Amino acid sequence: MSQSNSPKLSLFPLTSEVNSRGHLCIGGCDTTALADEYGTPLYVFDEFTLRSKCREFQAEFTKRYQDTLVIYASKAFLNRALALIFKEEGLGLDVVSGGELNVAQSVAFPPDKVYFHGNNKRVDELKQALGWGIGRVVVDDLRELDLIDTLAGEMGINQNIWLRLTPGVDPHTHRHTTTGILDSKFGFPLTTGQAETAVACAMSASNLSLVGFHFHLGSPIPDTSPYQLAIDLTLRFAGEMEAKHNLHLEEFSPGGGFAVKYTLDHTTPGTADYAEAIASKLTSMVSELGLACPTCVIEPGRGIAGQAGVALYTVGAIKEIPRMRKYVCIDGGMGDNVRPALYEAKYEAVVANRLDEEETTKVTIAGRYCESADILVQGVTVAPVSSGDIIAIPVSGAYSIPMASNYNMVPRPAIIMVKDSKARLIRKRESYRDLMALDST
Repeated sequence: MSQSNSPKLSLFPLTSEVNSRGHLCIGGCDTTALADEYGTPLYVFDEFTLRSKCREFQAEFTKRYQDTLVIYASKAFLNRALALIFKEEGLGLDVVSGGELNVAQSVAFPPDKVYFHGNNKRVDELKQALGWGIGRVVVDDLRELDLIDTLAGEMGINQNIWLRLTPGVDPHTHRHTTTGILDSKFGFPLTTGQAETAVACAMSASNLSLVGFHFHLGSPIPDTSPYQLAIDLTLRFAGEMEAKHNLHLEEFSPGGGFAVKYTLDHTTPGTADYAEAIASKLTSMVSELGLACPTCVIEPGRGIAGQAGVALYTVGAIKEIPRMRKYVCIDGGMGDNVRPALYEAKYEAVVANRLDEEETTKVTIAGRYCESADILVQGVTVAPVSSGDIIAIPVSGAYSIPMASNYNMVPRPAIIMVKDSKARLIRKRESYRDLMALDST
């Protein structure tokens, strides 16, 4: 192995290194060889990093608050291969659709460890979830509360539920990923009286058991103080509901939204920092209010999958505008990663087959799609780059793939998992035939 001239290697999966040819290797696999074998765009997941992150969240939280359950936020990215890993690692799953629910069922995930979120769940999805014996349904509005009570009654079951609360706390993240403020489509606001109305209705429902409260402030949350403020507000509300409605809070979830480091200049708390802030505040609040200690349920998605995934692209056209910009065009873009266009997300990039060369060239990584907004990375310094080189973008394991589209009728990429110098396909590349399979004339 040789030394990399790029400090960006620290952003890549934990097994990343540079081989004697100056190529990026992940899980013992040469990424240039992977690009040759599987084609590009290609998403590469490192199994060691995925499992390590699962264990890191479990260890950091349980050593500070023993009664903690880690459930993976499936919306970050889920398929059957990942679901099996999370099952083996003892995690639960947070699902938000019938599709994610079906993935869980397909790998025989324990239904009691699956939690169903969403602000407008379909009736058929709720029937599927309740019929399967799902652990918790996280209720988002009064109509849904009444609907679940009716469905549970028809099925002859008693369903455990949480209420999603909106504590009115600004997490200081992008406006499109802020969910815990008062003006949000999600949850029952604390300050309007609607949350108390929901508690009263849930407690009087014939076929429901209200066992927990949940909030989710947004994502990614760059510091820990919003969690502490929201825990304070929510547990004080729980104390009031115990006094007024005899509610005994058995479970409590501060959601997820844990940030990861996308760029070298990006500072984020570590898993231990989030764990310390949440566990210490939860412990002090239940003591102050005289509440029984609830099970704490956390929902990392990006925090587990983000660093484990890398996107590989092949360079095509290169366009230099003197004294302005050098565009390096790749064979993917906003169709497989819309986050820069949607959220102004920032990334780093390297030339995967030139990691032993000095990074001296400032470029803008542009996609192939017919939109001026199709820019993946602005103004990144990389090694001298030519057509045919492989561009690798780290921290691509969360949200890129599940938000992928077929814009311009471009097939979505293949996804592979690497481990111990071996690669396996966990999702095949779409074909043009796949794109037309549902069409009729």
